[in-house]
Amino acid sequence: MNGSQNVGKIDQYIRYFLAFVFLILSFSVSYWFIILTVIALITASTKVCPLYLIFKIKSFKSIEKE
Repeated sequence: MNGSQNVGKIDQYIRYFLAFVFLILSFSVSYWFIILTVIALITASTKVCPLYLIFKIKSFKSIEKE
């Protein structure tokens, strides 16, 4: 599974935090923020971001054994 992951630990924690913020905003500002909450939670939990795949960005550091 590590080969397809492109979201690192810090990036993952930021996404979880943003999901929490978007969830709060969905109750106070607009329910449309729930979509951003779901996207942030899915990308954080799977450690795969489709936009990162398109732009070939990788914040995940794999540890290769020699």
